[in-house]
Amino acid sequence: MPPDLLSPKRRLFLILATLLALFLAALDTLIMSAVMPTIVADLGGLHLYSWVFSTYLLSRAVALPVFGKLADLFPNRTLYLVSIFIFLVGSVLAGMAQSMMALTVFRAIQGIGAGGNFALVYIVLADISEPENRGRMMSYASFVWGLASVLGPSLGGFIVSWVSWRWIFYINVPIGLLSMVGIWFFLKETRDKHEVIEIDYAGIITLVVAILSFLTAFLLGGREYSWTSLPILGLFVLFALSAMGFYVAEKRSNEPILCFDFFRMRGFSSANGLVFFSSVAIFSLSAFSPLFIQGALGQSPFQLGIVMMFLSFGWSAGALFCGRQSNRWGEKPFSLAGGLILIVGCVMAVRFSAGTSLWACAAAMGLAGVGMGFTSIATLLVVQNSVEKTDLGVATSSHQFTRTLGGTVGIGICGSLVTSRFAQVADTLNESALQGRISPAVMDQIRQNFENFFRPDVQQQLLPDVQTALHQAIGSCVIDVFWLALIAAVICLIFGLFLPPKTAGENK
Repeated sequence: MPPDLLSPKRRLFLILATLLALFLAALDTLIMSAVMPTIVADLGGLHLYSWVFSTYLLSRAVALPVFGKLADLFPNRTLYLVSIFIFLVGSVLAGMAQSMMALTVFRAIQGIGAGGNFALVYIVLADISEPENRGRMMSYASFVWGLASVLGPSLGGFIVSWVSWRWIFYINVPIGLLSMVGIWFFLKETRDKHEVIEIDYAGIITLVVAILSFLTAFLLGGREYSWTSLPILGLFVLFALSAMGFYVAEKRSNEPILCFDFFRMRGFSSANGLVFFSSVAIFSLSAFSPLFIQGALGQSPFQLGIVMMFLSFGWSAGALFCGRQSNRWGEKPFSLAGGLILIVGCVMAVRFSAGTSLWACAAAMGLAGVGMGFTSIATLLVVQNSVEKTDLGVATSSHQFTRTLGGTVGIGICGSLVTSRFAQVADTLNESALQGRISPAVMDQIRQNFENFFRPDVQQQLLPDVQTALHQAIGSCVIDVFWLALIAAVICLIFGLFLPPKTAGENK
């Protein structure tokens, strides 16, 4: 059934059901930060705090390319229903968790469903649109992300205050079931799938091992372990071996998870390179700006939320505008404009100081968000238009995976950078005005990982003036992260120069 044969009513209900499923997964991603302190207080297991987030991220990253390939082989409706079902099963189990270890495992199940969901929403929206109308459809998905980023923290706080943290997972069930009903009734196939159905098991296994080892190394490197430690080096060796195995498997497979010939396409390779470095920049800014705003500037969590809201609004607004105008102006101009705006936001960030106003921070985050909104939509359209329609699933999921990869690598490198810089600054502080005012055990915890400073049990052992000094030290170290984000934004712009000068609808 071609896209133009879908009735307006069927198309509308299908879009709503698809976006509802995306909202469900996006909200779950963003709501956790607001409720984790309550969960830790109830279940204990503080040492697993970060792994509740990390396992979700890892399993989602693994699921993205796998579901993307399967979407080129099997019916989208079946895969979509399976991914939402997996997500709901993980949600129910997470709500019933009696320990942090159990919650960590169940979040991994959620992540698999979320990865399939994230891949399929863009694939389905692209399937039901002609190439010249894909930008508008893709912008709807970005708007949902922006809406979830605004509602997530406040909804999480409300649920924790009035019901129970377990309901942040249980609430997924009625929303997910409603989405499944809409997808069941209104989603029909609109493109031909590959005639030969051959699942690349060797490719899947080697890809999963490569992704897990690579991302885990960046999640732990420079924090839990030094970059030259045996565990981190072992992970990189495992990644190298599995990556080579994946390459061999893909060359031999008739239906590879990722066809390496795609990288010979100028649009595919340049657009994915661009979105990788723009993701490094934007996620580094979004992850570490709160440390500066609360640390060096001494702003409250409420004021921090306002600043970060500008980033979300900027991203959504940029994506909406790009999606609606890309067919008129072309993807390359939007990609270049997005790169330039992202650079401006990063330049403003590296100039932050203790005297920077809250509105200056908001302006920097807003501009960076607009730049990322432009580049995320424009590069997705370039990638989709670079391949045949039968490979739309692989192309779309490769773009989503590259964004996830860029964000994870960026946060990992920046976290290591801040940790090492903060350890030097903390030593200097401890040798001077704060000497003897921080116990060796506490200082050792903070030196190993600056995030330990924000743990309630650590802060209870520090005097107010010591907390202030360490906050300011963290703020000064975060500027190094902003410089790295600026470098990534410049590289992002360079990749934009290599994009093909074609507009939507002129590619394949």
